[in-house]
Amino acid sequence: MNKNTPGVKTTVSETLNKSQAERQRLERIQVKRQRTLFRIRHNIIVGIIVILMAATALLFMMPTVLTITNSFMSATEIAANYGKIFGNVGSGSKTYISERVNLKLIPDMISFSQYSTVLIKSPQYLFKFWNSVILVVPITIFQIIIALSASYCFARFDSKIRSLIFFVYVILMLMPYQVTLVPNYLVANWLSIINTRWSIILPGIFAPFSVFILTKFMRRIPSAMIEAAKLDGAGEWQIFTRICVPQCRSTLYSVAILVFIDYWNMVEQPLVLLSDSEMHPLSVFLSKINTGDVGLAFAVATIYMIPTLLMFLYSEDYLIEGISYSSSIKG
Repeated sequence: MNKNTPGVKTTVSETLNKSQAERQRLERIQVKRQRTLFRIRHNIIVGIIVILMAATALLFMMPTVLTITNSFMSATEIAANYGKIFGNVGSGSKTYISERVNLKLIPDMISFSQYSTVLIKSPQYLFKFWNSVILVVPITIFQIIIALSASYCFARFDSKIRSLIFFVYVILMLMPYQVTLVPNYLVANWLSIINTRWSIILPGIFAPFSVFILTKFMRRIPSAMIEAAKLDGAGEWQIFTRICVPQCRSTLYSVAILVFIDYWNMVEQPLVLLSDSEMHPLSVFLSKINTGDVGLAFAVATIYMIPTLLMFLYSEDYLIEGISYSSSIKG
């Protein structure tokens, strides 16, 4: 038969089409296999990362979890589990622990004796707690109010004096508190407020941290918005209260949380500026409790953590949003 006949041509073309279709099918199978392998590798990598992050989170949360759960242990159980660690606390001697320490997350028997002692039998612990509240809450509120006013002036009015003052604010913010402790003591002594709560509250109110953060944020507010408000007849007070403050809401929450946590954990200021131990906050008193009843120390530490944990959990979204805004600020 002649190869140029129509039947032969049809057979050859069909064979070519079949071979081409077979190649395409194999290519699709290979692509699908590569995608499956890539998805498997991606899932494995993501799983490993999640496991590592979860292990790291559990590692960092372990002291907090142990503090909360061990606060419900009886004194006998704490002594049986951790007696080798806390046996020589406060004695100043160094002891090598040869026995295994039993870290327990769940107590054998739940006891509320430590909390009854803290909340009912010994009111001194609640006094120290309210000392912390009396010191920290005014500092947080008035520092935010003053920082809002100062940051508005720094953001709105441009001059050499303003730049110099803001530079001084930045320098003061970079200094650790131990550097400014002596000047604060001298000023408080000159004002005759040593051994009063004002010696703690006044320096905290005028701290530069909030001013720096809010000034950087207010500079990001579009000038066109402010000019439009001026054309509508708004004054500086209306611009400040109706435009700038609402725009800074998320940053205000994040700054308030950070300021509250910072001053809730203060130790040096009360020790230096308050000679009367009755006015010391709970942060100072915790170190003294650790040298005595360990179960009581666990309970007091749990109560001490409640305000900061509640504030963080309630305002977590605002804190993340404010930090993300601050991280995107340039200059």
